[in-house]
Amino acid sequence: MTDTAAQKPIPVTVLTGYLGAGKTTLLNRILTGNHGKKYAVIVNEFGEIGIDNDLIVESDEEIYEMNNGCICCTVRGDLIRVVEGLMRRPGRFDAIVVETTGLADPVPVAQTFFMDDDVRARTELDAVVALVDAKHLPLRLKDSREAEDQIAFADVVLVNKTDLVTPEELAKVEATVRAINPSARIHRTTRSDIDLTKVLDQGAFNLDRALENDPHFLDHDHPDHVCGPDCDHDHHHHDHDHHHHDHDHHHHDHDHDHHHDHGPSPIHDVTVQSISLRGGEMNPDRFFPWIQKITQTDGPNILRLKGIIAFAGDDERYVVQGVHMIVEGDHQRAWKEGEKRESRLVFIGRDLDREKIERTFKACEVQPH
Repeated sequence: MTDTAAQKPIPVTVLTGYLGAGKTTLLNRILTGNHGKKYAVIVNEFGEIGIDNDLIVESDEEIYEMNNGCICCTVRGDLIRVVEGLMRRPGRFDAIVVETTGLADPVPVAQTFFMDDDVRARTELDAVVALVDAKHLPLRLKDSREAEDQIAFADVVLVNKTDLVTPEELAKVEATVRAINPSARIHRTTRSDIDLTKVLDQGAFNLDRALENDPHFLDHDHPDHVCGPDCDHDHHHHDHDHHHHDHDHHHHDHDHDHHHDHGPSPIHDVTVQSISLRGGEMNPDRFFPWIQKITQTDGPNILRLKGIIAFAGDDERYVVQGVHMIVEGDHQRAWKEGEKRESRLVFIGRDLDREKIERTFKACEVQPH
């Protein structure tokens, strides 16, 4: 097909979540919904997904078409091969959703779309979405690192089955999600019922777009305000168009300074930490070798890193993000007049040496003469 080069990349959403968290229900909503868009859903094991056979119109070896124009296919083989097969289909679609099995680590799936040149030329990783079961999350975190990794790695978290917990329990679960991942967008759901526009086409993995949609995306000096059960906040603001994000939520000044820390989680088995760094203008000759070294030595423990860097003598903001050992960066846009030229970087991972990272980051700053 000669016109593929001119076409916009197809957004890819990676869907993670523990068994029983509600992924099948969400996938059924996508595959049967009357939403007027065409989705391709890639599932690991088609047999496990309870999709009603009557909805399948036609099937070849791996790709099944649904009545509403969506298609569903299984990953028996390589993800890249399946995506390439989808790309060859004439009835193109609006987006791809990749479902990972309950125990699967989302990182390799995301890396495929983040790194593989052929796939990347035609698709764009849009967001990693994690479903968590509000009732069972505390238990899951006790017995599984995967559940925690899924939250740590996510751009969007759906706290599902909220009807099965008390307001106090729900507040605790949300505080735990925040402690693990301070920058994820959180939505509350019951039976995975959510407007798909809040899950798909979020532009949340692409840091450029995330920052344009929410300029305060990395401003996490303070832990988010977590509402208690008697709180009179309008909780519907979690469901507003998240392109405008709820800025107030980032700016509740707390009396106790957590020093960039997100405080202990109400559920004590959390092992993921986030480290937020803030500094002035950086010396590129120091910064690039530093970030290279950190990601090479601590890579396996770094789930995600993202940041905006101000380089001395550079009129443009430099956006950097990484997954484990893979880091990439690019100029985003010019610094606006009156915008504070500072560098901010967030690491989410395990067993990270906060003191060393803070000290060595500081050493990359341009020293005043």
